Amino acid sequence: MSSAYNSLDPRVRKWVYKQGWSSLRPLQESSIPAILARDRDVLISAGTAAGKTEAFFLPACSAIADLTGGFGIIYISPLKALINDQHRRLESLGEALEMQVTPWHGDVPQSKKKKARTTPSGILLITPESLESLLINSLGWLKQAFSSVAYIVIDEFHAFIGSERGIQLLSLLNRIDHVLGRQLNPVPRVGVECHTGRAGKSTRTIAPG
Repeated sequence: MSSAYNSLDPRVRKWVYKQGWSSLRPLQESSIPAILARDRDVLISAGTAAGKTEAFFLPACSAIADLTGGFGIIYISPLKALINDQHRRLESLGEALEMQVTPWHGDVPQSKKKKARTTPSGILLITPESLESLLINSLGWLKQAFSSVAYIVIDEFHAFIGSERGIQLLSLLNRIDHVLGRQLNPVPRVGVECHTGRAGKSTRTIAPG
């Protein structure tokens, strides 16, 4: 395997091996160092079934593998169905890292949300609307639960561009940085979209403004 593969957490590498992959895809190879650097906003753009999910989550989960207390990754999706699908896809990786993966939207049972409220950790999969609700109704808890966030990833990024929902989301992300006192050192943002394959610094409105 490559140097990008070798830079992943050993438990993530073991998980990759168990998937039977002989190598990482080019998009994943190029994304790993950019994500691990944690010094920029990144846009991951590729066609369907190009491995976009793993291009982000393999390095991001490696970066937060030893984090204790609080969510390390906030994954935002415009669709409940996509959150449910990603939850299923991430379960085995989460188990390999003993990392909690929590879906959070209007259809998620309160019992799951209660567990996350009590012991927030790992990955939070959430809609913009549920995120706004937390900012309005649970600000004190959010400040504590998000205090160690290393990444905010926006899936279906293209769907937010030039829309009212996109403006709302950007406002929410800026509020999170403000609540966490990170206006001068914003949480790195990663956009994931279905397009022509590339990964690199985003040229769109992903950055704080």
